[in-house]
Amino acid sequence: MSEHRLGEVVIERPRGGMRMSLKKMTGYKKDLKKITDEATADGLLNPFLVKTRRRTKYFSDNLGPLRRWLRSHEGEPWDAVYQEICQLIETKTLCGQHLLSHVWDLVEKEVELIDGVACYKNPRYYFRGNRLGIYREQLYIHPETKILCLAKKIKKSRPKPDEIVIIDRYHQYHKLDDIWYLVTLDNIPFLEKPRDAILGSAIDSSTASKKYGREVYAVSKQQCSKKEIKFILQQLEPSNSQRQKVKTIRR
Repeated sequence: MSEHRLGEVVIERPRGGMRMSLKKMTGYKKDLKKITDEATADGLLNPFLVKTRRRTKYFSDNLGPLRRWLRSHEGEPWDAVYQEICQLIETKTLCGQHLLSHVWDLVEKEVELIDGVACYKNPRYYFRGNRLGIYREQLYIHPETKILCLAKKIKKSRPKPDEIVIIDRYHQYHKLDDIWYLVTLDNIPFLEKPRDAILGSAIDSSTASKKYGREVYAVSKQQCSKKEIKFILQQLEPSNSQRQKVKTIRR
């Protein structure tokens, strides 16, 4: 990418979609307008313009070159990188301000270190303490050295069949770091992000569905006793056809 055309490459790309006048549309739009007029006449709502989806243009900024340009300056002081950006574009213009807004979308500046791990500091990002790199690679400004750094995406390893044994709907055995634990699950409360005992951080519904197959979270985990480990090994024998579904152990 030519550094002298940074703004043009990112912003000045033709918008996608198609432009169609709403007056030329019939059918569903006409029926919806009739219902709207009747409701307005009865005083139920105020008049509004019905705009059908997928009938207009949309922005299609090409952020790939900008992302690659920022990645090429990884390890450099952020003040020097930002100064170079301001020299390549006209920051006082609308296009320049728009480009800078994309820069802050790609570079996280509100970062704090928790046990040496870069985490979001601003509460508006997911939740406080959520580490960077869970969903995608994230560029960020180091809070101490002010150097542009990259948090690589965390590779999520799925548990092997011999590392999990399901007891019932809310109890499972998990093998974590070569140690077996009895994990107790519970449903995720509505509009809440409880702390998961296995992940060690807050968990949302989408993450829970990927990890557990439904919207539950690990309330607690307890290291298994010798009796429980013996029972688990019996269930994991190849001759057992239902090794993933076992009955609860009576203690």
